[in-house]
Amino acid sequence: MARFKNKKKVIVKPVAKKKQPTVDHITGSKIPMSFVFSRGKLPGPLRQLQMDLRKLMLPYTALNLKEKKRNNLKDFLNVAGPMGVTHFLIISKTTTAPYLRVARTPQGPTLTFKIHEYSLAVDVIKSQLRPRCPQDLFKNAPLIVLSGFGTGDQHLKLTTIMFQNIFPAIDINTVKLSSCQRIVLLNYNKDTKLIDFRHYSIRLQPVGVSRRIRKFVQNHQVPDLRNLQDVSDFVTKAGYGSESEADDEAATVTLASDLGRVNRASTKSAVKLQEIGPRMTLQLIKIEEGLCSGGVIFSEYGSGDGKKKQDNEEDPEDQEDEDEDREDIVQDEEDHEENIVEDDDEDVD
Repeated sequence: MARFKNKKKVIVKPVAKKKQPTVDHITGSKIPMSFVFSRGKLPGPLRQLQMDLRKLMLPYTALNLKEKKRNNLKDFLNVAGPMGVTHFLIISKTTTAPYLRVARTPQGPTLTFKIHEYSLAVDVIKSQLRPRCPQDLFKNAPLIVLSGFGTGDQHLKLTTIMFQNIFPAIDINTVKLSSCQRIVLLNYNKDTKLIDFRHYSIRLQPVGVSRRIRKFVQNHQVPDLRNLQDVSDFVTKAGYGSESEADDEAATVTLASDLGRVNRASTKSAVKLQEIGPRMTLQLIKIEEGLCSGGVIFSEYGSGDGKKKQDNEEDPEDQEDEDEDREDIVQDEEDHEENIVEDDDEDVD
């Protein structure tokens, strides 16, 4: 009789996903994390802007955060605590303009910005002749640069602190140059009171090396020499694009360590910034003490009283009265200029 061999069962262990660290192993400080979501119904372009902001906040954000119409602010807040989320970026739309709220969880403050203009990342890329987006570009958090906020105004100081704390802090003595791939630039214009929000990728080019040689070293490909008389023609012939712009002394740095095959330590390299989007023009409208609620510290249409509202475990009737008072305040702001309509189903004090 034929003998049947006992087949061993193959057990496939699930691949454990690496959890995002919550504490920086070098600085020891807590790494800020964020949720980017919307309140109310948004048109298609603003939905894409929301996705662009999520991508900008990588890797410390929920890229595929699911939202439902019945979700209110408390639902996001309840999930934020166990996941270590420290900031909310909330996009909303009224009949007049879109708005962006940046809030610190769980107790505020909340900064409300009016979005005057915006361009999506895909539009920025389409406008470029040679767009650049490496695979590891969003592997590390971007650097943050603030310009023009040192006027001494209290509301600008709060804005500076808020944006500085959204992104992880870096130690210049231990930071790896390879992790500095992106930069977020916010420039405040004191005359127009507008903030230019830009997102760039960082790349380095060695000074004094032609583009042809750089490509040859980076790609490890045999160059096409069929139309050349000598190898020296390949070295001396200028490639397309401006070769002299990399020699600007103001934009050159001396590297402390090697970065790739081309940029070597103790050599000069030119710093290049290439915009990757999104792009926004913001105006600070209001600062509230709490999470989308509380006393108004600053208002563009009038001085904030800075008074905290009482912690409420109130009756529904009292809550309705409070909502009516808030609507009256909003109506007063409309008399000066455009208002911000609160679209949250439930406010968190």
